[in-house]
Amino acid sequence: MQTPTGFPPSVQLAAELRLPTNWLDYTILGIYFLVVLGVGLAARASVRTSLDFFLSGRSLPAWVTGLAFIAANLGATEILGMAANSAQYGVYTTHWYWVGAIPAMVFLGLVMMPFYYGSKVRSVPEFLLLRFDKAAHLLSAVLFAFAAILIAGVNLYALAIVVKALLGWPEWVAIVVAGFFVLAYITLGGLSSAIYNEVLQFFVILAALIPITVLGLRSVGGWDGLSDKLSASHGDNFMTAWGGTGIGSDNPLGANWLTIVLGLGFVLSFGYWTTNFAEVQRALSAKNLSAAQRTPLIAAFPKIFIVFLVMIPGLVAAAVIPRFGTPESGYQYNDAIPYLMQQLLPNGVLGIAVTGLLAAFMAGMAANVSSFNTVFTTDIWAKYVVKHREDTYYVRFGRLITAIGVLASIGTAFLASSFSNIMSYLQTLFSFFNVPMFVVFIIGMFWKRASMKSGFWGLIAGTSAAMVNYFWIYKQGIIDIPTDQGANFVSAIAGFVAGAVVMVAVTLFTAPKPADELQGLVYGTRSPGMAEPPAPGDEAWYRKPALLGWGAVILAAACYIPFSF
Repeated sequence: MQTPTGFPPSVQLAAELRLPTNWLDYTILGIYFLVVLGVGLAARASVRTSLDFFLSGRSLPAWVTGLAFIAANLGATEILGMAANSAQYGVYTTHWYWVGAIPAMVFLGLVMMPFYYGSKVRSVPEFLLLRFDKAAHLLSAVLFAFAAILIAGVNLYALAIVVKALLGWPEWVAIVVAGFFVLAYITLGGLSSAIYNEVLQFFVILAALIPITVLGLRSVGGWDGLSDKLSASHGDNFMTAWGGTGIGSDNPLGANWLTIVLGLGFVLSFGYWTTNFAEVQRALSAKNLSAAQRTPLIAAFPKIFIVFLVMIPGLVAAAVIPRFGTPESGYQYNDAIPYLMQQLLPNGVLGIAVTGLLAAFMAGMAANVSSFNTVFTTDIWAKYVVKHREDTYYVRFGRLITAIGVLASIGTAFLASSFSNIMSYLQTLFSFFNVPMFVVFIIGMFWKRASMKSGFWGLIAGTSAAMVNYFWIYKQGIIDIPTDQGANFVSAIAGFVAGAVVMVAVTLFTAPKPADELQGLVYGTRSPGMAEPPAPGDEAWYRKPALLGWGAVILAAACYIPFSF
């Protein structure tokens, strides 16, 4: 589906959203770009080995990796996409955070990071090499590299369309400028540069979203005024998290509580947060096991509350624009935050908001490009193409493949054009690539008997089943699923079940891995790295991973209470 201008509806913005920027706004934007390059130059001095370039020498503190972890996820596709979700689906958007993120982030920190970090792997696919065999390793590396480029591409293309609509820049200028800065600071300083810039970007993004949220709420009479307006125009369920989600009930999301909990809350969520190397890489760069465990747990706390900063602008736009999201209104769901920026923000604050939006695009793209260069260099090139070269060669190659990755991202961005919602596109990719990898991980990590060959065939079966469900069963109308998001939940469940069944079946007929090769890779076994004593200060009660993890789960569950009735 194309709009009259030829742009995909997933990122198309209304022509009248041009922002009244002036010299002050552009000065703020220019200062930000200079700081980004400065961080890259400063980080270059710390890059001496491939471990420094790809994993920051495993030297970063937990608060840095924790903020980078959440910033890597908080791309502009997340910001615009979740605001669009809120305008379209209402308070149901909270599920992507409190069910669809927090439990999985806690599981990653408490259960999976000891295996990742303790085994000293440099990437998620490398763990599959140790647990299964080369076939599972190579397939997972190729699938992840392909997915990373697709996701980086949609960030870059969406950036170009948004910048053209809001600032009037030609598309090619936005693409070249953003691509250049991401390429520059990653090739200069490697992962350290990306991570420290992500910490900066996190605060810039907050500085952009908070004024929009506060002023937007004020414009509609606060939360009570917003709730009254939307309940009257969209029905009472629009402002609840669980209303209308009974099996057989009709609701805007097109999903019931079972598909929300299993499809989003378990399969999609755990598949993304526990196996997506763009996130896990930040934790692997931490200075010790305790810091690595705390990385996703620290990130979980801002994640709980960020939903309000993306949901409320979407709800406000739905309240103030009659029939928002329909052709008659002149605006699409993705216009929510740009519309409020135009209507509410004065110059200066507007410059911060524009900078925050660009920072979010760059954070999302950089996370995927930096993880792509690591996987392609260490898991594909060094393992199967050019082996046993000196360490400096792989650092040089890592910089080269970063440039190729940025160029490939530009080429793949147009694949997003058939999707009517940015988040639908991303959730579709996650159901295809992350969910099958998760089922292989979870079975391999908790079942010693899972054979070496089962990992490869589980990946094949899970990916194929998710694609068949989406492109054939859903797109061909064989089963009536009301929305793309509902179809993604079903695809995720299909991929998980198919991968699990095939892994069990293959295991029954093929040889298991020798028990002595499973130490530190399967639950119930330990490696020397997992038994390291706590670093000084890490034994403090407030740094205990279990306390942080369960505290985040309880807080997320409590947040549901005001929205449950």
